[in-house]
Amino acid sequence: MPKLNVSIDENIREELFKLVPPRRRSQVVNEALRKELLHRKREQATEAVRRLRKRSATMTSGEILAAVRRDRTRAHS
Repeated sequence: MPKLNVSIDENIREELFKLVPPRRRSQVVNEALRKELLHRKREQATEAVRRLRKRSATMTSGEILAAVRRDRTRAHS
């Protein structure tokens, strides 16, 4: 497994060393990073959807029903 040198806050380091046994620390850090990266990916996806919604035309439920009915009529013609 590749190594990565990073700086962490002293308080976090103290808690990590106090609460997690030496041979489990990498696993705990990896899991924390995995969760944070997943959280960030979800935020980015949500923002992308918001941007798409702003650019998209909105329709009322009545307009949607009318469009569906038109399409059904065309399909049966």
